[in-house]
Amino acid sequence: MSKWPPVTPGELLLEEFLTPMGISQYRLAKEIEVPAQRISEIVAGRRSITADTDLRLCRFFGLSNGYWLRAQTTHDTEVAERELAPLLKRIKPWAANGAGTKGAADRATRSR
Repeated sequence: MSKWPPVTPGELLLEEFLTPMGISQYRLAKEIEVPAQRISEIVAGRRSITADTDLRLCRFFGLSNGYWLRAQTTHDTEVAERELAPLLKRIKPWAANGAGTKGAADRATRSR
């Protein structure tokens, strides 16, 4: 796990797309027909990417549908891993608890 904060989809949008392409947040909002505030909040990290926004951004930038949702999921997962790290260390995988899945599968089959 990196000591750097996870990259937000908004940072990715700004640094890898808008700035290099010379597109303002306002222009992007107009082109994909969303309120400018939505793009501003995404770039500022105060708003998550939705399926609606993903489809619009993917169409505009010529990307595969889901690109922005995957970036959002990656960010959210990294944030959750950091926040839950102490708890996750205490959770043992089921097989490590000395119980296998075979017994549960056998019981389920027998009960039919």
